[in-house]
Amino acid sequence: MLTVLAAAQQLMLAVGLGGWLPGWQPWPYLLLAAVLWLAAKPWWLENGPRRDGVPGPWTSFEERLRRVPAWVYVAVVLASAAGAWVWLQDFEPYLGHEEAVYANKARFWFDGTPDAGWGVYRPVGLPALGALALWLTGYEGPASGGGMGALRAVTLVLALVMLCTTYLVARAWTTPRRAVVVVLVLLSGLGFLRRVPEFLNDIGATALLLVVVFLLVTAQERAGSRAGRIALLFVPVVALAAFYLRYGVVGNLLAVAAAGVFAYGPRSWWAFGRWLWAAAGLLLLGLVPHLLYAVERTGKPLGMILSATSQANREYVGDGLLYYLSVFPYRLAGDLGAVVMAAGVCAAFAAWRRVRGGRGTGGPGVREDDRRRVFLGTAALLVFVVLGVATDGEPRFVYLPVTLLTILGVQALAECTRAWAPRVLASLAVLAGVTVLGTAQVVAHGAMPGPTALGVSTVPVARALAAQGGEGCLIVTGYEPEFGWYSGCDAVTYRQYGERVGEASVPRGTRVSFVRFEKGRLQPDAAGVRRLIDGRDATLLRVPATDGGSAGAATVWSVRF
Repeated sequence: MLTVLAAAQQLMLAVGLGGWLPGWQPWPYLLLAAVLWLAAKPWWLENGPRRDGVPGPWTSFEERLRRVPAWVYVAVVLASAAGAWVWLQDFEPYLGHEEAVYANKARFWFDGTPDAGWGVYRPVGLPALGALALWLTGYEGPASGGGMGALRAVTLVLALVMLCTTYLVARAWTTPRRAVVVVLVLLSGLGFLRRVPEFLNDIGATALLLVVVFLLVTAQERAGSRAGRIALLFVPVVALAAFYLRYGVVGNLLAVAAAGVFAYGPRSWWAFGRWLWAAAGLLLLGLVPHLLYAVERTGKPLGMILSATSQANREYVGDGLLYYLSVFPYRLAGDLGAVVMAAGVCAAFAAWRRVRGGRGTGGPGVREDDRRRVFLGTAALLVFVVLGVATDGEPRFVYLPVTLLTILGVQALAECTRAWAPRVLASLAVLAGVTVLGTAQVVAHGAMPGPTALGVSTVPVARALAAQGGEGCLIVTGYEPEFGWYSGCDAVTYRQYGERVGEASVPRGTRVSFVRFEKGRLQPDAAGVRRLIDGRDATLLRVPATDGGSAGAATVWSVRF
C-alpha cells in the first residue's frame, strides 16, 4: 500500500497537483515501504518468478524492454534532462546570487564590465566557460538584456556531461541497463535537478570527480598492467581540472584519498613506485600557477583555499555535518533516491565485513569487487564528514557521494532481489521517470518562487540604475552580484564600502547609488545611509513595491563624486 501511495504521490506531482503538500515536498512513503519489503524478503524470494511460472504479459513486456538498446534509454534520459532545463527556465527568469557572481566574472573577461561580487576564493573555470559562451553567442553587453541564456546553457552541457559520465562509469561497474537506472534515479533527485537550470559549477565538478574515482579504481584493479599505470597518471590531470572548476573539490579529493588508503591499504599504493611519485609531481606542477597567484593575492600558498572555507555560511564548526545527518538520505535524493542510497550504504558495509572476515581479496566469501564497494562507500561517507566539518551544508556540495551510493544501491537491489531483479529494476526505472516529472514540479513550485520573488524586487531597481554613456557607476547594496549583472555597474556591500572602498577610493565623476529595500538584507537604516552620504547633494529615487516581489519598496540615494 505504501508503495502504491508513493507512486500515486509522484503521479500527482507530475501533473501539477502537489499544492496540498507542505512546500510541494512529497512524503517519504517509499522509505517506509522499503522497510516492510525488506521484512517480507523471505516470502517474496520463496514466491519469486520462475522460468515456468512467469505470467505471459510480464514476460512479453520484459522481452520488449530487453530488445531496446541501452543507448536509446540513455538518449531518453538526456532528452528528459534537457527538457527539464528548458521548462524550468521560465520559473527562475533571473540570475541568483551565486550565478550572478560567476556571470559577472565571465562578462568581465569578455568585455571588461565590472565583476561585481567576485572574490579571490572563487575558482576560474566556470567564468572561463561562460566568457566563451558569451563570445560564441555574440553577446552585446548589459544594455542588450541578454547573456543569461548563453551562460545557463553552459550548465546544461555540464549536466549532460555529468549524466553521460555517470552512465559510463556505472556501466563499467554494473551492466548497461542498471547504469540507465542509476542515471534516471540521479536525475530524479531534488538536490540534483534543483541546480540543473542554474549557472553553477557543482555538477560539472562532480563529473570530473567521478572520473577521478573511476581512474583510481582502475589503477587498483589493473595494478601491474600498463592500463593501471596510465589510469594513475591521469588522476592528477582530471583532479586539476575539477579543482580549477571548483576549489571546493579539495574536501572531496581528501575524502577519496583517505578512502583509497582504507579500502586498498597503503602498500597497494606504494607498490606503484615511481608511477605514484610521477602522479604526485604532475599534481604539484599543475597547482603551481594557483599557489603563486595565492601568494600574490593573500600572502599564503593556501590563502585562497582557506579564504573559500572562511566564506562558509555556518554558525559553528560542524553544523554542516549536522545538516547532512538531518537530511540524509531523503532530502538529498528524494523518496526513491533515498531508498537506493540506503541500499548502497548497506552494500558497502556488507562488503567491508566480507573483506575483513576474509582477511583480503582472496579470502572465503569475499567477492571480486568487494574492495571497490568498500572504497566507494567509504569515500561517499567521508565526503559528508569532511565537507560537513569544513563548510556549511548544501545538497549541491555532495553530489559525488550521492552518485556513488546510487551506483552501489542499484547494484545491491539487483543482487538482493535475485529472480525479481528485472522487474524491480524496470519498476525503479518507470518510477524514476515519473519522479523526474514530479521533481521538476517541486523545483518549479516549491524551490524557485523564493529566488524569483527576490529578483522581481531587485532587477527593476538595478535596471533603473544601469550605466549610461560609459559613465562610471558604483552601487552599494546587500545584493551586489545581482545588481552588478543587471546594471552593468560595479557593486559592493555596505560593509565592503565602509571597510575597503569608502570615499577616498571612488574615482572622480563616479555615480554612487546607495540602495535600501523595505525588507532587504545586510543594509543600514535610512539614517545610516545618510551618514554615508555625508551631506553631499543626493538624487532620491523611490521604486514602489512590485507585485510578487519579496524585498518591498526601494529607496535609492545617488551621489556624484
